Amino acid sequence: MLDALKVIILGIVEGITEWLPVSSTGHLILVGDLLAPGLSKEFMEMFNVVIQLGAIMAVVVLYFHKLNPFSPKKNQKQKMLTWQMWIKVAIASVPAGIVGVLFNDILDTIFYKPLPVAIMLIVYGVLFIIIENRNKGCRPSVNKISDLSITMLLWIGFFQMLALIPGTSRSGATIVGALMIGVSREVAAEFTFFLAIPVMFGASFLKLLKFGFAFTGAEFGFLMLGCIVSFVVSVIAIKFLMSYIKKNDFKVFGYYRILLGGLIVLVSIIQAIIG
Repeated sequence: MLDALKVIILGIVEGITEWLPVSSTGHLILVGDLLAPGLSKEFMEMFNVVIQLGAIMAVVVLYFHKLNPFSPKKNQKQKMLTWQMWIKVAIASVPAGIVGVLFNDILDTIFYKPLPVAIMLIVYGVLFIIIENRNKGCRPSVNKISDLSITMLLWIGFFQMLALIPGTSRSGATIVGALMIGVSREVAAEFTFFLAIPVMFGASFLKLLKFGFAFTGAEFGFLMLGCIVSFVVSVIAIKFLMSYIKKNDFKVFGYYRILLGGLIVLVSIIQAIIG
């Protein structure tokens, strides 16, 4: 029962922090040890990635019509625009896809530590504040995904690649990159959601292959529970974010990241003193 409760809490953390630009890794560092269920380390490493499938299914469900190029409710032009959108997602996914396959484990080994994560939280928090202040009063140059050029897509893809460093936040990095080149907040957030689909499906598939699909009945049950909770919470988080940014900027998330980064540093110092 206690392990199930911990899995539910981890699903809630994933569902919120995957889409809000606040870093799921940073939160897991704070709560991961306390909430770690009594399961193998290998299973939990796989669980923390594959639980993202629940989060990504929330995007698929919420945006199914927009994502579906075969929808009978779309005319030929709309279907063509949908295929073009998927091509743009594929182009923007290339940098992170290449670097992720080649260096993801190395980057985790080097940077998955409290101090580097805290630094990335703070750096991108400051960037959110600086960029939003710079853009204040300016009209965005890109208000539709169809307006994104190949150069813009590669720029956003480059920032998604930087998110392979733990603590950066995939959504945070891609939104920062998009805002820097004049993309509207709504388009930046929405494209970030779509960009997550191939990346997160790919990462989950690789982790499942590495784990070997060798689940016990309890492990499979915990994985399904985590994914379901992550899905439900993600639906709420995505709707909240899209509603929030229609009237507000991203600076509040910048301040939150700075506070979270500072808290991680403080907790690390206390643990070092006590230990």
